[in-house]
Amino acid sequence: MDVDIRLLVGPEILAGSTRLKAGTVTKLALNILSTGSMVQLGKVYGNRMVDVAVTNKKLHDRALRILQDLTDLNREDAGYLLEQSGRKVKLALLMHWTGLGKDEGDRLLAAHQGNLRKAVSVAPTGSDRANSP
Repeated sequence: MDVDIRLLVGPEILAGSTRLKAGTVTKLALNILSTGSMVQLGKVYGNRMVDVAVTNKKLHDRALRILQDLTDLNREDAGYLLEQSGRKVKLALLMHWTGLGKDEGDRLLAAHQGNLRKAVSVAPTGSDRANSP
């Protein structure tokens, strides 16, 4: 399927410059497409990228902050949950909100192509489910 995307940029601020706005609008268009793709692939939950590969200290910290923001857990408990999930943020959230174990949660996410929102919507109700956003 071909899609024609036309973004009107108007005149350049600097006379004689023909690429300033073109570069900006190209970046904007690519950002819109990639963000939409991430949403469609189930890599986000709300406005957070939850499909985080926890491969270094910076990403570990980001994963903990995501868990804390979405669960009301303190940093220590979020860290424990992250480790229990095998350092998978989506799985950690699913486990917290539904009370499922790691293996059950993995199966449920796989059954829904990794889409956390879909997995949460069909999961059995757990004691923490009321805390899900």
